[in-house]
Amino acid sequence: MDAMDKDILTTAEAAKILGVSIRTAQLLIEGGTIPSWKTPGGHRRVYRRDVLAQITGPAQALTASARVILIARAERIADYVAALAKVKYCVVQRYTDVYAALLAIGSRLPAAIVIEDEPSDSGRPALLESLRSDPALGGTQILVVGRSASDNGMIRFIDGLSALPEAVEAAIRGAVEPPVPFETPPSFPFPANEGQRLVALERSGLVDTPPEDAFDRLTWLAARSLDAPVALLTLLTPTRQWFKSRYGLDLVDTPRGWAFCNYTILQQDIMVAENLAADPRFAENPAVLGELGFRFYAGCPVVDPDGFTLGSLCVIDTRPRTLDDTQKQILASLAALASDEIKLRVTDRQLRRAEPGTSKASAPTRFAEKRASEHRQGTA
Repeated sequence: MDAMDKDILTTAEAAKILGVSIRTAQLLIEGGTIPSWKTPGGHRRVYRRDVLAQITGPAQALTASARVILIARAERIADYVAALAKVKYCVVQRYTDVYAALLAIGSRLPAAIVIEDEPSDSGRPALLESLRSDPALGGTQILVVGRSASDNGMIRFIDGLSALPEAVEAAIRGAVEPPVPFETPPSFPFPANEGQRLVALERSGLVDTPPEDAFDRLTWLAARSLDAPVALLTLLTPTRQWFKSRYGLDLVDTPRGWAFCNYTILQQDIMVAENLAADPRFAENPAVLGELGFRFYAGCPVVDPDGFTLGSLCVIDTRPRTLDDTQKQILASLAALASDEIKLRVTDRQLRRAEPGTSKASAPTRFAEKRASEHRQGTA
């Protein structure tokens, strides 16, 4: 071992190197993602080399993503979206413009890039070569649909849409999945990627932070627009449902087992329970049986920049009811605004952490800029 390999770090020192919160580092260490041991005093210690491996490794929890970038012709987008709808716990960002897609890839690495092979497009070989040659994309699977060919390293060729969902699901699960920190099986359902989701939640730095106007406006709008006495922006930790914003409710959190949102984060669209007391999933819930007396719930997932669901934006009523299509669209739009607000905060924090002069454009970004420049010159 060299001198660096012998360096022993505390959890706080490991968190600083990784650029994450101490709680996130604890999840990675205690879950075994980063090897560790306990001192006689009961404190966790890790080797520096194992911490650095989390940064340089090709498939590790810190760079895990649930984002899928889709590049296809406008007339085929719907077919691809329908196929990818079979994949649980992923967010699909669709593009018909290659340059816009490459900029999105360069700004934040996805789990997979799905490309419709278009033989008539002379730029496809250059696009694939640019992606294949970028070392920063080592943990991203590139899936080319539309022809039979031999796989080439990180590029996998798929002959038809029927095989796409399985390939994308494998790409998303290719990253190391942090263990779920439940000592005993919980009474509530949780997604298959719960370990990654919890790391993403800790990485967001949102839990137990003060109220913010940007989020409070959204819960106020949700309550007023949907005529609901209660509106909440929830974040689901291993043990709590914590409210980043709340309207019409004095509680700041509840036990995780009370959260109707446990079911919302299992899907990608709105979850509606028209009569909680008559719904076997919720009839025995303390928030239904107790003084709160909740009878109606509608929630929509709220996601982070990597596509992990952190919680939901929801409305609750004390009487059974439903939402019409327009009201559902209002709730979905407000949840999307909440997601955008979270993405802005995460990106801003990452930029603040970056040291001046260390950030360089990735190959996809440089490729997009070069092609865009050539296009502008050709049309001038």
